Amino acid sequence: MFITRFAPSPTGDLHRGHAFSALTAFEAARAAGGRFILRIEDIDATRCRPQFETGIYEDLAWLGLTWETPVRRQSEHLDDYQAALARLEVDGLLYRCFRTRREVAEAMASAPHGAMEVFRGRPLPLAEEMRRLTAGEPFAWRLSLDAAARKLGGFGDLAFTEEGEGVIQARPELGGDVVLARKDVGVAYHLAVTVDDALQGITHVIRGRDLFEATHVQRLLQALLGLPTPLYRHHALLTGPDGKRFAKRDRAETLRSLRDRGMSPATLRRELGFD
Repeated sequence: MFITRFAPSPTGDLHRGHAFSALTAFEAARAAGGRFILRIEDIDATRCRPQFETGIYEDLAWLGLTWETPVRRQSEHLDDYQAALARLEVDGLLYRCFRTRREVAEAMASAPHGAMEVFRGRPLPLAEEMRRLTAGEPFAWRLSLDAAARKLGGFGDLAFTEEGEGVIQARPELGGDVVLARKDVGVAYHLAVTVDDALQGITHVIRGRDLFEATHVQRLLQALLGLPTPLYRHHALLTGPDGKRFAKRDRAETLRSLRDRGMSPATLRRELGFD
């Protein structure tokens, strides 16, 4: 069975890059006689908005995509992520990190000769940790690469298959001790995506090349949680006339605006290479 997904975050309107990624996954599932799943990754309560989620459904339907219902919304399944987080904690693979983003950046910048390219930390002494917890200081749960390496006997056996490239050696150490949850948010991206892909039976992850490095971290989480590893296809990123990839932060022209000015979905599909 071939099962793939498109998993946008409702933090803005979709643009051509999203359309290309969604169509790539949808057409792959259709060609294989498989299933196409839409997932809404809305764990960032400060940036996600209901109107953007509604816009996702409207834009994808306009493109001619269909998907299974009900749609999984991450905000409705926090218990699933907490269960995975608790398992990692019991296995001694997590630690509380009380440093702010700014303090992490400063620690990395002040490392001698740029040695600290990614963040690596360690648990605080118990008395210090309890003092900070009692004071109500915010913290993040980080995955300890050192503890993970001890549990797995190193990362030498970690690998995943990339379509067109073959077996890729996973190198989760390149990501450092990633954040898996914050005190104010029950889960962070890497853990939520890994758990969701397993629970939804995703066999093929088809997404942009910008997420290739994330696969290395997610492969480690799969190993630590005993979850299956899908096949991966990281497609090239769609770029505009200026050579820059389309991005929400750069206010790329949205699918909504294309619809409003009368572009047909057939025209956009042809433009994106989907006849």
